Amino acid sequence: MATILFDQIVFGPVHSRRLGISLGINLLPADGKICSFDCIYCECGLNEERRTRSGFPTRQEVKEALETKLASMQAGGIAPDVITFAGNGEPTLHPEFAGIIDDTLATRNRFFPTAKIAVLSNATRIGNPAVFEALNKVDDNILKLDSVSDSRIRQLDRPASPSFTFGKLLEDLKRFEGNLIIQTMFLSGEYEGHSVGNTSKEEIAGWLQALREIRPRQVMIYTIDRETPVKGLKKASPALLDAIAARARNEGFDVTVSY
Repeated sequence: MATILFDQIVFGPVHSRRLGISLGINLLPADGKICSFDCIYCECGLNEERRTRSGFPTRQEVKEALETKLASMQAGGIAPDVITFAGNGEPTLHPEFAGIIDDTLATRNRFFPTAKIAVLSNATRIGNPAVFEALNKVDDNILKLDSVSDSRIRQLDRPASPSFTFGKLLEDLKRFEGNLIIQTMFLSGEYEGHSVGNTSKEEIAGWLQALREIRPRQVMIYTIDRETPVKGLKKASPALLDAIAARARNEGFDVTVSY
């Protein structure tokens, strides 16, 4: 299984399909994965197979690691387009997430004030007031919405909380009043004998209706790019992604596509 774990707090920079030259920040343990979803397509692998024995990096460790890396990049004349919170799971699970965002904003302003700060989140923690406030401070608040169907979400994303529902997620996403980017993974295939595709006419119609209610300032759609921990999953074709993007653009949304 060629899935990926990040063994440093700050990693890269790497060229992101969606974000450009991205310097990554991993707020999760380096020896495993901690996530409130267990997506069957996750490049970090499945939660059960990636159990960690170490703890979260401290707020101070994150700050110092970022300062060291940005100073090195500045000395080398390399500027990041974006500083991205991603890594081995869900970044908003870090108990000091809000404070780390404040530190990162200040550090960014010292070294590369034009660089954006992005958070890739599965949106399971946006009901937490501190997390909600912190996400509203960053440049690119990128939140996952893979389906509007509870049953499909439980197939694809497999939320840890049995109380997680699309209805609650929708209401929480609407609270950002457009200050967010919706990110959706489109794919097809089978898992445990069931179809897990989220590209049917009904799925796309429901997804478009959710976008109308959420009113995100941007929509990012993409498909599988690396090996997945679950076999039997298939990429959405470029033609299909383009067709979905065209429908969203016809609704007035700014859409980017990564094939």
